[in-house]
Amino acid sequence: MLRAELDAIDIKILKELQRDGRMTNVELSERVGISAPPCLRRVRKLEESGIIQGYHAALSGPKLGFDLVAFCMVGLKHQSEANLKSFAAATEQWPLVRQAWMVNGESDFLLHCVADNLTSFQDFVIETLTAYEHVDTVKTLLTIRQVKRLGLIDI
Repeated sequence: MLRAELDAIDIKILKELQRDGRMTNVELSERVGISAPPCLRRVRKLEESGIIQGYHAALSGPKLGFDLVAFCMVGLKHQSEANLKSFAAATEQWPLVRQAWMVNGESDFLLHCVADNLTSFQDFVIETLTAYEHVDTVKTLLTIRQVKRLGLIDI
């Protein structure tokens, strides 16, 4: 399903679900102005096409004891395809890394990290990240506070 194939109702469905993925199909259908059965068919089509990738609860890190959010800009020694794939696979094994992007520019990867405290983050950076065989440079950015949080797509 391409964006061109999305009509105004599909866009409304996506906007509403991005705001509140827990609402019932009946509530969603009322918000977008169609009856429940075609609304459910549209949602299933959006899911099957991969546009809707899943439903998640937004958790409060600090209330769960995860007070530190940081970003790491990682440069590899060599940007061969094998090294890039190896590092990307390694990020899957590191619980502190919550999201990872391969990027263009000064660094090769940008890692979004969440830790319970500064010591555990420092241990990860020193003992795991910088010790990884393909890593050349690591620059860390400690956050002060999150000032904006929206769904990832502005549709």
